[in-house]
Amino acid sequence: MLLGSIEAGGTKFVCAVGNENYQVKDTITFPTTTPEETLQKTADYFKQFTVDAISVASFGPLEIRQTSPKYGYITTTPKKGWQDTDFIGFLKKQVNVPMFFTTDVNGSAYGEYVMSLLSNEDLDSLVYYTIGTGVGGGAIINGKLVGALGHPEMGHVLLKRHPDDLDFAGVCPYHKDCLEGLVSGPTFEARLHQAGQNVPLTDPVWDIMSYYVAQAALQVTLILRPDKIIFGGGVTSEKFLQKVRRDFAKMLNGYVDIPDLTKYIVMPAIANNGSATVGNFALAKRLLKE
Repeated sequence: MLLGSIEAGGTKFVCAVGNENYQVKDTITFPTTTPEETLQKTADYFKQFTVDAISVASFGPLEIRQTSPKYGYITTTPKKGWQDTDFIGFLKKQVNVPMFFTTDVNGSAYGEYVMSLLSNEDLDSLVYYTIGTGVGGGAIINGKLVGALGHPEMGHVLLKRHPDDLDFAGVCPYHKDCLEGLVSGPTFEARLHQAGQNVPLTDPVWDIMSYYVAQAALQVTLILRPDKIIFGGGVTSEKFLQKVRRDFAKMLNGYVDIPDLTKYIVMPAIANNGSATVGNFALAKRLLKE
């Protein structure tokens, strides 16, 4: 059995083929440019292999309802040029195999869930956030992805403003001061006129960021009560999560019981942001069994 994975990000695409044990056999990475160029590179890559099924984990929003005439589309994304793109339709015309379609964060969430099963970790649920060019979140409850009418859009929840951040407009074109608008990678450039990787963790902006991320963790804790909350993406680091745990503890104020925070709010178990690839292999394998 040969399985395909497409991790479609706003900055780059990571395509891979692997086996049913989730081992990568081959992979390629290329920049996300126009839909036509990027999706054609994707199709050309998979034409080299005889894959049994492919799972796509893409930036969104997406239409994931198979009853919709626009199933398989990227819909109202803020990424220029990608609005209303028939992602699955384009690929199916050239690589006609079963395809699973979900968000990039759902793919990562499922990868982390599969890894927990393989490591005999007693988890039934988790939430996965990625904080990078954008912000998204996916949830697994009782082993299943959450979302019926559509996939979650956890990156666009509204937040209470930090008292030292009242004048910042936010970068989300739809909501301004939602989670994505306040903590995604581009907010560093908007606030400080420099890239986030150049901002030391001693800068007060990180305390503002942790205040917002802790609010997101508090929301899903009180709404979903997951076993674990995972933060991935380029903005996240273990030292940053130490600040998040500190702020989260203050906000929760002992209201409900949760695990030790060092085990509850964590970095991904799969290194190098590889969670979506493992998740895609598992979802493609599951699709074949269904």
